[in-house]
Amino acid sequence: MSSAIANALEREVRDWVLQGFKPVYGQKKSQFESNPRWQGVRDAGTELWLDTGDIGAISKLWTSEFSALTTNNTLLNKEVQRGQYDELVRRTAARLRELEPKIPANVLILEIAFVLNAYHGLRLVENFDAMVSVEEHTDLANEVDLAVLYGKRFHAICPERFIVKLPLTPAGILAMRKLRKAGVPINFTLGFSARHNYLAARVGDPSWVNVFLGRLNAFVADSKLGTGDGVGEKATAASHEALVELRRTGQAATRQIAASMRSGEQVWSLAGVDVMTIPTAAAQEYRDSPRGPVTGRGPESAAIRPDVDAAARQRYRMDCLWDVTPEFRKAVDALVAQDLDRMTPAQFVAVLRQNGVTDLFPDWSAAELDTIRTDGKIPNLQHWAAKLESGAVGLDALINMSGLLSFAQDEKALDDRVRGLIG
Repeated sequence: MSSAIANALEREVRDWVLQGFKPVYGQKKSQFESNPRWQGVRDAGTELWLDTGDIGAISKLWTSEFSALTTNNTLLNKEVQRGQYDELVRRTAARLRELEPKIPANVLILEIAFVLNAYHGLRLVENFDAMVSVEEHTDLANEVDLAVLYGKRFHAICPERFIVKLPLTPAGILAMRKLRKAGVPINFTLGFSARHNYLAARVGDPSWVNVFLGRLNAFVADSKLGTGDGVGEKATAASHEALVELRRTGQAATRQIAASMRSGEQVWSLAGVDVMTIPTAAAQEYRDSPRGPVTGRGPESAAIRPDVDAAARQRYRMDCLWDVTPEFRKAVDALVAQDLDRMTPAQFVAVLRQNGVTDLFPDWSAAELDTIRTDGKIPNLQHWAAKLESGAVGLDALINMSGLLSFAQDEKALDDRVRGLIG
């Protein structure tokens, strides 16, 4: 899609999405009760977000201690598949075709997905006066200019509450840098390691970065290398510590999100991280646990002993999840000394490789991408053991691509429903 078509639609689509939107910024917090269990987590220094777009589920858990909601392609697809937005899809398609009779089919789908994300985000803002993360279409994951364009469009719809989610790809990093310079708050998603987030913070200073810790633990457990307990927690704590150091030295202001939490127990172990975005099941588990509430910070990364076979940890180079080595820092120093604002994604990767970082953004073959897609969001170790062992692929890189392609599958399901509705 050309930028010209998107620009021509921007104002009309913005006005269309905002019809009937009636926010009451700053006036709803007093309507929600406080809960001392959650207040203990807040007192430990952690901001609380819920990881869902389900308004009914949010209403059962939301208290005055929560401040934001995160949605993504998977969560939005669940809402769309329920049929609640079918009429909105039909009306939006008719309106877009009226505005641009020759609108290409792929652009129409992209615009409808944008409208659905923005519309649902606005409903969340209306109901909870929360900050809301809205996510770009996965087709933009490798497109710098279009990712910037749509990021600015999301921000313009609700600058008071919208946070734009971008995926951790080379193009995503460069787009994130441009959007941050334009003042757009960014939730930089699909991070799986301390070095992922150190790189992102140094290059573009996103508002927030993530470690999808539950997926790391699940990979170890599914691969029968241990229970996996503590793997994602150690990566999250190490990433948080690296960011704290960057904040202390004035190199970035980025804050750490603990994402993909799988249990209420992780609320205790991760207390003190900048932000938790908690799925509803884990939030309910913590809230209803007979154990006393959080009363202090969780352990530092050095004190976390992940339950993973020691030989496998070494063989598959798992320490890349939590180590930000001096060599990696030097490579990032060399990268940020370049003219990043003129750099293409391929040039970005080339500079990293020239400075010794060869496993973070591999050149995936079509067959490898098909394997990742088939595996789902948790890779099958048997398919990747040799590449992990040789250092051709980092574990964080593998699970990052698995996550991106998993989101793309859910985005496709959403798009397919839209196509079925609009003919």
